[in-house]
Amino acid sequence: MEPVYLLHHTHSLEEGHEDVKLLGVFSTPEHAERARARALNLPGFKDAPDGFSIDKYIIDKMAWTAGYRTI
Repeated sequence: MEPVYLLHHTHSLEEGHEDVKLLGVFSTPEHAERARARALNLPGFKDAPDGFSIDKYIIDKMAWTAGYRTI
């Protein structure tokens, strides 16, 4: 199965909250990186350049398998 690459941007808001944006799903890490470079020129994103992440996922495979708890 071919992986996909998700490009997210996260930045902190007041009172410890975060704003997470999914910028796109890409077929290669290079495509995701090019999209990140384009986004760096956009308002908001250029002010928070460290907020980007590119994560690899496999289609039809659950990525979060351990559950969660709220603290």
